[in-house]
Amino acid sequence: MATTDGWCGWDEYAQFYDWENARTMGRQDVRFWQDFARREGGLLLELGCGTGRVIVPVARTGVPVVGIDRSEPMLAYARRRARRVPAASRPDLVRGDIRFLPFEGRAFSAVMAPYGILQSLTKERDLVATLSEVARVIRPGGTFGLDLVPDLPAWDEYANKTRFKGRLRSSAAHVTLIETVRQDRRRKLTIFDQEYVEKRGARTERHRFSLTFRTLPLPQMVARVEKAGFRVTAVLGDYRGRAWDMRAEVWLLLATRQ
Repeated sequence: MATTDGWCGWDEYAQFYDWENARTMGRQDVRFWQDFARREGGLLLELGCGTGRVIVPVARTGVPVVGIDRSEPMLAYARRRARRVPAASRPDLVRGDIRFLPFEGRAFSAVMAPYGILQSLTKERDLVATLSEVARVIRPGGTFGLDLVPDLPAWDEYANKTRFKGRLRSSAAHVTLIETVRQDRRRKLTIFDQEYVEKRGARTERHRFSLTFRTLPLPQMVARVEKAGFRVTAVLGDYRGRAWDMRAEVWLLLATRQ
């Protein structure tokens, strides 16, 4: 049985993250976070910046931004992507743990947590620690924006399903993603067992790892954010600003540091 620690699997996922994300998320959320950065101004922090999919377009707005991620392979992709940004606007990329942010108190005007990064915190104590750290490093009156994938525990379970096929641009290999989804409803966990089959000519290579996410009901997440010292000012249901309802495809929270 694979571990259910949320930090596991991301090193192995790094080489495939952009390939899969282009087929699921694409750039749907990028403009939202760019607008968020422009509106907040000042120094911005992204939690779990990964391969730079969000932070690099945000840096192109001219807003100074710092990204932190635990995975060195993920950050290696982000650094390569960031080289395409003019040096004066290039994001600062830091390897670190979002539960123990290596920054001074009140260092940031705003903090963003895109694409369900907080749901990789599979233990309650880790979520509490991260929210406490965000409250510490953000200035009073600053905004915390977080993006959540809704109701992961309600997703259907399935086994060995072929999800996507296509070319991997970085290596020109043909890749097939075969996925199994398991759930631990008691702990509100959804586990994605990933198998990437990579073919180059007659050579076949298989990469197997698991990614685990924890989803709390929206009122519980709002309560935890507010307990950490924030006031939730908006709950949105899409990246265009529509109000949240139970059918919303995304959950976006904007909260002000008290």
